[in-house]
Amino acid sequence: MAGSYNKVLLMGNLTRDPELRHTQSSLAVTTIGLAVNNKFKDKTGEMREETVFVDCDAWGRTAEVLCQYLTKGRPVFIEGRLKLDEWTDKQDGTKRTKLKVVVESFQFIDSRGGEGAPPQGAPAGGAAQRRPAAGPTRPQPDGGYEPMTDDDIPF
Repeated sequence: MAGSYNKVLLMGNLTRDPELRHTQSSLAVTTIGLAVNNKFKDKTGEMREETVFVDCDAWGRTAEVLCQYLTKGRPVFIEGRLKLDEWTDKQDGTKRTKLKVVVESFQFIDSRGGEGAPPQGAPAGGAAQRRPAAGPTRPQPDGGYEPMTDDDIPF
């Protein structure tokens, strides 16, 4: 085998409000919970839904932006890598492990105005990016974007 590849792509809703903390060396860290739904047909052909809950850690500027703009219930697209945390339980001394996702970048899924949405034209910071609400857009002189219709597409 030539090497390894560790990449995770998840889209889901936050299960709780993110909380920003700082390490002793002042590095920002935010832990978020993500609920990812999977719809499928079972053996009988009946539609079923399964939810997977994933804990994710974001660091640095990405952590700060996540905490600033996202709240419980908001959808988000996460790109990152898997990391296995290992520790010894303080109460009974047993070894514990937990698989987490380290967030390398993210994108806002909805563009609701108001609380939790970055201001128009605000930089998302770090690797974070803001996506338009729906469909392609075209730049406007004021720096905003106007939605495009099928008539605007030249092919």
